[in-house]
Amino acid sequence: MSSVEVEDNGGGEGASSSKPGLMGAKMTAKEKYAERMKKLRDLHMKRNEARKLNHKEVVEEDRRNKEPKNEEARKRRAEYIIKEEEEKAACLAAGKDWEIEKLRNMSAEDAEALDRRRKGKLNPDEGFSNFEQATFRKYNGLVKQIKPDMEQYERQKDKMGDAFYAGSGSVVQGQHKDSQDAISRMALDVQKQKEKRDKFSRRRRHDPDADIDYINERNMKFNQKLERFYGSYTKEIKDNLERGTAV
Repeated sequence: MSSVEVEDNGGGEGASSSKPGLMGAKMTAKEKYAERMKKLRDLHMKRNEARKLNHKEVVEEDRRNKEPKNEEARKRRAEYIIKEEEEKAACLAAGKDWEIEKLRNMSAEDAEALDRRRKGKLNPDEGFSNFEQATFRKYNGLVKQIKPDMEQYERQKDKMGDAFYAGSGSVVQGQHKDSQDAISRMALDVQKQKEKRDKFSRRRRHDPDADIDYINERNMKFNQKLERFYGSYTKEIKDNLERGTAV
């Protein structure tokens, strides 16, 4: 055991003498001071590196906050356009039809989405803007419902001759007479429009026929809540007060 201990002690002394950077008992005060200063410089370097990385992240986060909300979508769109242009150039260089190749590589979901976007552009519904546009939309809706009779059209055209396309000097009075079927269709369409208007109801904020039992909007909301929760219990008392028969 003594020989092993001697060997271990010898190895320890050899290690401390071969590694002067360790804070060993054999180091002088000057060496200890140099070692401490080296550790302090390392800590300063790590702190400066962490400060730089933190500042870089702060600048990057501030840049992202200042960007528009759709910046990522715009970047993806730009990358898609660049990729599409490269594929188109390669396709044209190979002598292929780009439209056909594009449809071959398109998935069914992308094709359906593209078709929906095209239909949306063909028939945009921007809602009410002014009465002129509303009248125009109504006219287009009525025109789409018309199913023309081409045979009747040709017969009428042959019968009226040049007066069919009336000019400034054409006399069209008495040339055309509406058929009974056309009059019936017009009357039926007017009746349908009337029924549709009767079914339409717009939600109104105030009921002009309701009793006014409030002094402002907040009080009106409060009274509505009371009526909703306690109206069934106070109905008899309220009726007696209105009739003047309350005890």
